[in-house]
Amino acid sequence: MRHAVVPHSHDSRATIDPALESSRDGLRALWISLVGLGVTAVAQAVIVVLSGSVALLGDTLHNVADALTAVPLGIAFLLGRRAATRAYTYGYGRAEDLAGIVIVVVIAASAVAAGWTAITRLLEPAEITHVPWVAAAGIVGFAGNELVARYRIRVGRRIGSAALVADGLHARTDGYTSLAVVAAAGGVAFGWRWADPVVGLVIAVAIVFVLKDATREVYRRLMDAVDPAIVDKAEAALRAVDGVRDVATVRLRWIGHRLHAEADLVVDARLSLVDAHAIAADAEHQLTRAVPRLTTATVHTDPDSHPGGHHHVNLSHQRRGPGGT
Repeated sequence: MRHAVVPHSHDSRATIDPALESSRDGLRALWISLVGLGVTAVAQAVIVVLSGSVALLGDTLHNVADALTAVPLGIAFLLGRRAATRAYTYGYGRAEDLAGIVIVVVIAASAVAAGWTAITRLLEPAEITHVPWVAAAGIVGFAGNELVARYRIRVGRRIGSAALVADGLHARTDGYTSLAVVAAAGGVAFGWRWADPVVGLVIAVAIVFVLKDATREVYRRLMDAVDPAIVDKAEAALRAVDGVRDVATVRLRWIGHRLHAEADLVVDARLSLVDAHAIAADAEHQLTRAVPRLTTATVHTDPDSHPGGHHHVNLSHQRRGPGGT
């Protein structure tokens, strides 16, 4: 409903310096999330000290780990904005994907910590106090995490950051596990001392599930996987270009939260070098317009008949603003 009623544009030309703006959006999302989750974790930690709740302790540790993941991601975004060098000719966008690995490791560590603490408390039961405050802390944790999750996922999908989306999914699971803390407090209120460590163990299992999702997301990005629908859109845009007889190959890859494309086109062998170059330039222009977050494209033309001649045109384009190259 929001997508239908709010004015919006899908035209890449409406975005000024999209790569730079994407990095700014990502950094803003990270630091706002860090502050939000930090406040939530501090509030919960105070109740943990007063109550001794294992379930709330696991939820708090998870929130702290989730907040700390903003640090490597922030570093990755800053590195990704550095200009390419002779050694790193594609720039430093891959630093963002490496940060995704760090996030996966942090999620795994929080799962182990939560599980170990819960098992220990099951073997050695302890009294839980300030039960109403434990329930209130669980509600606060849910609200804080859900707000952060929605914000991270929305920004991550808009700028094409797999690491930021994975971090948002992590925060969303934190929110649901916070509700489990409320259930644990209810069980303890009824005299079920085992409810707190059992819920703590459930939280550890929930973290494992989000670990699986985040690992798959980061793995696909590291293996240069893209949505097949994007490839179909790129091929359709190239085939619609006047003078293109066939699209031999189209290759797309993510470098950080930016797409790079390479395409081999078949054109009339009787064309002059200038005409072949014009077709390649038009194809590149249509490709960058049709595919969101595509910042660079290399277009190569081949003749459809060798006896008529052989022309090679390589065109590399970097968008720097609306209509600029």
